[in-house]
Amino acid sequence: MKHPGCWKMLTVAMCMALLGCLQAQELRGHVSVILLGATGDLARKYLWQGLFQLYLDEAGKDYSFSFHGAALTSTKQGQAFVAKVLESLSCPEDVAPDRCAELKGQFQRLSAYRHLATSEDYVALSKDIEAQVQHGGLREAGRIFYFSVPPFAYADIARNINSSCRPGPGAWLRVVLEKPFGHDHLSAQQLATELGGFFREEEMYRVDHYLGKQAVAQILPFRDQNRKALDGLWSRHHVERVEIIMKETVDAEGRTSFYEEYGVIRDVLQNHLTEVLTLVAMELPHNISSSESVLQHKLRAFRALRGLQKGSAVLGQYQAYSEQVRREQQRPDSFRSLTPTFAGVLVHMDNLRWEGVPFILMSGKALDERVGYVRILFRNQAYCVLSDERWVADQSQCLPRQIVFYIGHGELGSPAVLVSRNLFRPSLPSESWKELGARPGLRLFGRPLSDFYAYRPVREQDAYSVLISRIFHGRKDSFVTTEHLLASWGFWTPLLDSLAHEVPRLYPGGAENGHLLDFEFGGAQLCFSQQQPEQLVPGPGPAPMPSGFQVLKAKYRESPLISAWPEELIAKLADDIEATAVRAVRRFGTFHLALSGGSSPVPLFQQLATRHYGFPWAHTHLWLVDERCVPLWDPESNFQHLQTHLLQHIRVPYYNIHPMPVHLHQRLCAEEDQGAQTYASEISALVANSSFDLVLLGMGADGHTASLFPQSPSGLDGEQLVVLTESPSRPFQRMSLSLPLINRARKVAVLVMGRVKREITMLVSRVGHEPKKWPISGVLPSSGQLVWYMDYEAFLG
Repeated sequence: MKHPGCWKMLTVAMCMALLGCLQAQELRGHVSVILLGATGDLARKYLWQGLFQLYLDEAGKDYSFSFHGAALTSTKQGQAFVAKVLESLSCPEDVAPDRCAELKGQFQRLSAYRHLATSEDYVALSKDIEAQVQHGGLREAGRIFYFSVPPFAYADIARNINSSCRPGPGAWLRVVLEKPFGHDHLSAQQLATELGGFFREEEMYRVDHYLGKQAVAQILPFRDQNRKALDGLWSRHHVERVEIIMKETVDAEGRTSFYEEYGVIRDVLQNHLTEVLTLVAMELPHNISSSESVLQHKLRAFRALRGLQKGSAVLGQYQAYSEQVRREQQRPDSFRSLTPTFAGVLVHMDNLRWEGVPFILMSGKALDERVGYVRILFRNQAYCVLSDERWVADQSQCLPRQIVFYIGHGELGSPAVLVSRNLFRPSLPSESWKELGARPGLRLFGRPLSDFYAYRPVREQDAYSVLISRIFHGRKDSFVTTEHLLASWGFWTPLLDSLAHEVPRLYPGGAENGHLLDFEFGGAQLCFSQQQPEQLVPGPGPAPMPSGFQVLKAKYRESPLISAWPEELIAKLADDIEATAVRAVRRFGTFHLALSGGSSPVPLFQQLATRHYGFPWAHTHLWLVDERCVPLWDPESNFQHLQTHLLQHIRVPYYNIHPMPVHLHQRLCAEEDQGAQTYASEISALVANSSFDLVLLGMGADGHTASLFPQSPSGLDGEQLVVLTESPSRPFQRMSLSLPLINRARKVAVLVMGRVKREITMLVSRVGHEPKKWPISGVLPSSGQLVWYMDYEAFLG
């Protein structure tokens, strides 16, 4: 070599550069993990083991660690507790015993307990972390605070972290929060606002441990890796239904104080099962490794969920529950809880991919088995000439076709992904999933295991270990953002409110339940398949069933009154509307129906959509009695209610649908846009003599009807057919048919439901014609018929 000195210098320079890179890599930073509530049950069972697994995965790589267990427990007791937990930690089977002992010893030396209660304690903690980092010649990379504490403690802890325990510039902060995240939409909003005052959105990681379950965590990767096979199948054209199930054999004994506040819907369906639903139903991003993209697509799925009604759910409660509550909470012998321990809910998506596909969410305690799964059942439109004895699993299209993400327990006893052999052979990552061996005699969903391509994890991992790793790596898509949280509570809160006083069906528990909890669905309604046996009804005798009462016919304000239990009343009104429609079409060729807004007509819309297939929709014109001055797509719009609960389920010509023109020229109900006059002109042009065949009204607790309100002269008399009015509640501006136009109708039906209407019902029964005080009293068709439809609670109290 001509210049050996140059080569030597170059070699030294390269070695120094490489050494510098290695040192930089070794010193990427120090991470401090602070486990708050370190002596609690969750920490003992899962979190310390999850932190140890994080250390096993990351030891010797880019970061150094310290683990701080913290709680209100005294220092001596806390140290003893943590030492005992640390001694019980275990390694995965693939870690050699000597290596496990070495790493376990390191983790124990890196872990310590401290009493953490006052703001001074948090200041001291921060100083200790800074001293530790400085002493080791390290750079602080970040801090993880895991809140394994009740939500009522969040605010004080958050305030102390924010004021005294944030890492310095250049280091990140990650705050991990455990459910429950509120009790309803309002409380969730309040909690989110409170925490948002201390932490940025990107700093908060709300844990739903179901998202760490291996089968659940595989849903998106499975859809991504099998795009080609699934693109033509994953939609309403091929999916018959989706079942998302979590069954438990244990009851709520020992936890009744928590269960009394939350119940099964808040405990399981609102979070775990809804999160799983979004993973199945969301549009698949082009890049599933992008957390931001995944979260955006999940949020769109949340927003496509159709609103739930009381009839969307069935509730149950195991028989021993009320006695457990009485014993654990010292309640009187007469106490009977209404908290559901079982729930089945029917969910629909309002988008093109999933329109009409039922998603069944079900969970319960004291059931016959412990199992969780997501089952996508595909339509079967094949007919096979050969007898079923000759059907071959990977060839016959007549066998059931399904994909199952088996979350755990049950007959299999472990997480799994199952795909019917007559669908396609799936692709799963071989480094983390392997084919299940033969299990002769094992049957799942009525079929032998051999009917499926079946895969299980190469190494089973606890959900918390998976999630703690993702927190460390900043994978936000495995956690619940504030937007997702509020979207979920916005979806579930109306149902929870409507079920608050519903008496759940009693069931004995375990295998003795038999078929008592089986349910059926049709349209948007869910109901139990069997009537409840009399011996399960509490009290001295059997509870009266609605079918035991006759529809009551009487007079109210000198007009016909029909009264019944709500279901029978709605069925009777729907029958009467259909009969009126058939007569009008036979006589005039068309049927003009004007419908009011509010919540009362929703069950009627659902009844008409799902039970009245002979309704002459093709010849029906649908009009609105009133409308809020909001865009038609706004959730508060009466037209949006009509669209959600009726229009999208029936075949009515689009030119026969007449929404009120409240949104013109990008303005809402502006006088100069003459929306009311436009609607009046449309009515005059299409409705003979401006006389609707039937107008459906409601009655407010203040005596208003349509959007005609007490002490407001608009629309109560005069020549105007359609008017703009002012409501005492938001949104204040409304558009409404006038009282003179309503009274031109051939028939007016007034629907009044619920105990809250009892007082106004009594009052209106005694007043005369005083529409300025009680607009409903001015309803009296000049040449038509007025019929009142009231349920027993509104009529009899």
